[in-house]
Amino acid sequence: MTALDGSVVNISLPMIGKTFNSPIENLEWIVTIYLLILSGLLLGFGRLGDLRGHKAVYMSGFGVFLVSSMLCGLAPGVTFLIIVRGIQALGAAMLAANSPAILTKTFPPEQRGQALGMSATMTYLGLTVGPSLGGWLTSQFTWRAVFYINLPVGLLAIWLSWHYIQEDHSSSRIEHFDLAGAFTFMAGLMMLLLALNQGHAWGWTSLPILGLLLAAILVLGIFISLQYRVQSPMLDLSLFKSRIFFFSALSAILNYICVYTILFLMPFYLIQGRGFGSAQAGLLLTAQPIIMAIVAPISGTLSDRIGPRFPGIIGMGCLTIGLYLLSRLGPTSPNYQVVLALMTTGFGTGTFISPNTSALMGAAPRHRQGIAAGIQATARNFGMVLGIGLAGAVFTTVLSNLGGGDTASPALFQAFRTSFQVIMGAGILGIITTTIRER
Repeated sequence: MTALDGSVVNISLPMIGKTFNSPIENLEWIVTIYLLILSGLLLGFGRLGDLRGHKAVYMSGFGVFLVSSMLCGLAPGVTFLIIVRGIQALGAAMLAANSPAILTKTFPPEQRGQALGMSATMTYLGLTVGPSLGGWLTSQFTWRAVFYINLPVGLLAIWLSWHYIQEDHSSSRIEHFDLAGAFTFMAGLMMLLLALNQGHAWGWTSLPILGLLLAAILVLGIFISLQYRVQSPMLDLSLFKSRIFFFSALSAILNYICVYTILFLMPFYLIQGRGFGSAQAGLLLTAQPIIMAIVAPISGTLSDRIGPRFPGIIGMGCLTIGLYLLSRLGPTSPNYQVVLALMTTGFGTGTFISPNTSALMGAAPRHRQGIAAGIQATARNFGMVLGIGLAGAVFTTVLSNLGGGDTASPALFQAFRTSFQVIMGAGILGIITTTIRER
């Protein structure tokens, strides 16, 4: 539901802007505020799940998500919509930070990869259906239906969760919630992500961006210092002493940098560069998540049998090859070539994510599963913002240096090519970190 909601809302932004006569710089905050708050709260709600029980926090997240979705549908203006989207992100963080922990605790180690692979499949199906469902709902009803669709789905999810998720209880350990750590982590990460998200728009050397980066470093430095001092830290830094945990988290960031660069740049390539319509471009782009959805559970099951290392290496390798194929696309590339490149990246991503998540969650002790799940989800969002920021910076720099920008201009395609070539470096580095993760 959360994956579906993200992709559905993005495609409805033009109609929201038309309804409220709002400029795009205001509309983008409907997406940005969701991302910032979601990322900042993931670790905190993962920790809360460890202390108070993952099922309780998870189901509370559904309640918050449903109420805020209804308020989004009733929004009288953009400002109100931005505020309740922030509340919706709070509910989404409660869900995302506890779902992997619930799965890891429910299934035995020999089935963990398979279970996490099925979870990834549901996410990819949500991403796949989102654009077409959002477009249909908006055209048949209004953009408000995009939020109202969460109500019946969410009520069904609450009923299923109540009946089928195993009961867990508060931690028997005498530990307290690290409120100061939660606040400093949220503030520092939100400032860092905002700087990375807006850097290409505001200018990387502008005073606001430099101020945000400096403040983020300072606040996150305070957060790290606090974690060494408090008795029950928000982030158990000893987790990163595990070679498998550290390199799995790093590999996840590198993987999501590559994935979200593709999601960010390819619509511009297809629509602005090639002149395709939204429907045709959306159909071509579904090649990637469909392959992900098919491959993820198979890869997860395979990793249960042979271990996560080999599938992880193959996945990052295929993703890097796919990025190379995307960098070779030009103004006259046939559609089958575009689909083949996207299918290759989809195969690589689907092969990588389940084994890597299984390795990361398996390296954390049982009483730290919520923190591990929060770190995994934070790595995804951090990689997403970093990928979009890096790709946007490279793309706009190349375009301005070549003096291009018109539709289908040679400079536009050179900017696409250079961006994917730079991001290939993250893929190659991901192959290395996945290889050395286990001795």
